[in-house]
Amino acid sequence: MSTGTRETASDPGPGHPALSRRRELGQTSARSLLLTVLGEFVLPRSDPVWTQVLIDVLAGLGVEQKSARQALARTAAEGLLSSDRAGRRVRWSLTESGRRLLSAGAARIYGFGAASPPWDGRWLVVLVSVPESRRQLRHRLRTRLAWAGLGSPSPGVWLSPDPAKQDEVADVIADLELDGVTSSFVGTFGAIGEQPEVVAQAWDLAEVEAAYEEFIAEFSGAEPATPADVLAHQIHLVHAWRRFPFLDPKLPGELLPRQWAGARAAALFETLHSRWDDEAQQHWHRLVSSVS
Repeated sequence: MSTGTRETASDPGPGHPALSRRRELGQTSARSLLLTVLGEFVLPRSDPVWTQVLIDVLAGLGVEQKSARQALARTAAEGLLSSDRAGRRVRWSLTESGRRLLSAGAARIYGFGAASPPWDGRWLVVLVSVPESRRQLRHRLRTRLAWAGLGSPSPGVWLSPDPAKQDEVADVIADLELDGVTSSFVGTFGAIGEQPEVVAQAWDLAEVEAAYEEFIAEFSGAEPATPADVLAHQIHLVHAWRRFPFLDPKLPGELLPRQWAGARAAALFETLHSRWDDEAQQHWHRLVSSVS
C-alpha cells in the first residue's frame, strides 16, 4: 500500500499539470519510499516498529542511513508518526492522522486499477476564471483539479467524463474561494466537433501510456530469488504504481486508444502484488521479530 500524500510541486508552467506531477513523483526520495513501506507493512498492523528495522529495509532499497533518519524525523514532524523509547532504542507508531492518510491513499491506490462502470456518455464541464496575475492561485487550482482527474482543453475550461466528480470539484472551488467565478455543466457531447480531439487537447495520453509501458518493461519477468528480494521488489512495485492515480485521468474505455497499456499494467500490478504479498509480509514479520 502507499499513501496519497501530495507534496507541494513547483509551478509546472503551461504544460499538463498531471505530467508535471509525474516528473515530481519520478524523483524517488527517502521519504516517499518510507511512506510506501509504512503503508504496505506498518498500516495493516498495530505493533510499533524499531528504527533499525526501517533503516535496514530502506538500506535494501538503496537509501543511506542518514537519509533514512531524516525521512523518519520529517514524517514525525508532519504528525504521521509518533515515537517512544526503550532504553537507547526508539520505536515508531502511526498516529491517527497517519493511519487516516495512509488508509485513504491505500483506497485510492488499490481502487485505481479496478474496472470502471459503463460510461453513460455524459461530461462534467467546469468554467473557472482566475486572472493571470494570480499565478499561485492558478497553480493551486490546476494542481488540485488535475489530482481529481480533470483535464483542461483550453484556459479556464476543465472537464471530466465522470459527472460524479462534481462534488469533489465543488469542494476544491469552495476551498479556493472561487465560487463567484465558476460555473459547471453536465451533459452529452454535442453535434459540433469530435470527442477524440477534445480528449487529445485535455490530456496527453501518449505520455501516460509511455509511463505504463515503462512500468510493464520494468516489472515483466521479475523473479526475486530470496525473501529479502521479494520484500524489496514488492516495495518497488507499489512505489512505482502509486504515481498513476496522479497521472492517469482514468477515462472510460470508449475514450482510450486501442490496446491501452494501462489495462495491461494494472493486470501486471495485481498479479505480482498477489504473488509476492505473503512472502514479503512474512519476511517483514521476521525482521520485526528479530529486532524486538
